[in-house]
Amino acid sequence: MTFFVVPTITFQQLFALLVLGHERRRLLWFAVTCNPTAEWLARQITEAFPWDTAPKYLIRDNDRAFGVAFKARLRAMGIRDRPTSFCSPWQNGYVERLIGSIRRECTDHLLVFNAEHLRRALSKYASYYNEVRTHVSLGKDAPCGRPIERFGDMVAYPILAGYIIVTRESDFSEATPVAHREFAP
Repeated sequence: MTFFVVPTITFQQLFALLVLGHERRRLLWFAVTCNPTAEWLARQITEAFPWDTAPKYLIRDNDRAFGVAFKARLRAMGIRDRPTSFCSPWQNGYVERLIGSIRRECTDHLLVFNAEHLRRALSKYASYYNEVRTHVSLGKDAPCGRPIERFGDMVAYPILAGYIIVTRESDFSEATPVAHREFAP
C-alpha cells in the first residue's frame, strides 16, 4: 500500500493510493484524492478489503497520513500493520515497481485535468495491468491469469486512447480493431 503523486494541468497535486496483492502482483485497489487523511485512508482500506477478505499483513509506506484512525481500523479488521522504514522504498519493491510502470505506461503520457480524469485513466490501466500485461515473475502470465493463445489472427486493440496497444486473437471481437494482420503459425 502506497501513494504516488500526479500533477494536474493546473499544477494541483493528486494523490493516488495503490493496494497491491503480493501473491500474483494483482492491483487490488486504487483511489484518488487531493488531501489524504487518516479517516479517508481508513475508509479506503475498508472498501479495499471487505471483512472476510482482509489479509494478515499490510506492508505500507511510513507516511504521516497513515494516522491513528487508519491504524485503529487495521486493528479492528485484524490486519497486522508493517510500515517500511523511513526513506526505504526498496522494502516494498513490488509496489514501487508498479508505480514506475504506471508512470512509464500511463501518467507520463497524459495531461490530467482533475481527480475524476485520473480515476478513469487508472481504472483502464488497472484492468490492463491485471488482465493483459505480462509479468516475467509470473511466467509471462497476467496477474488474473489468461488462456494461452496459440493460433488465429492477431488483432490490435487500443487501451488508454491508443497509448498502449494490445494484440490478441480475433476471437475477442467485441472491441474495434486498430490494425489487422494475419500470420502463419
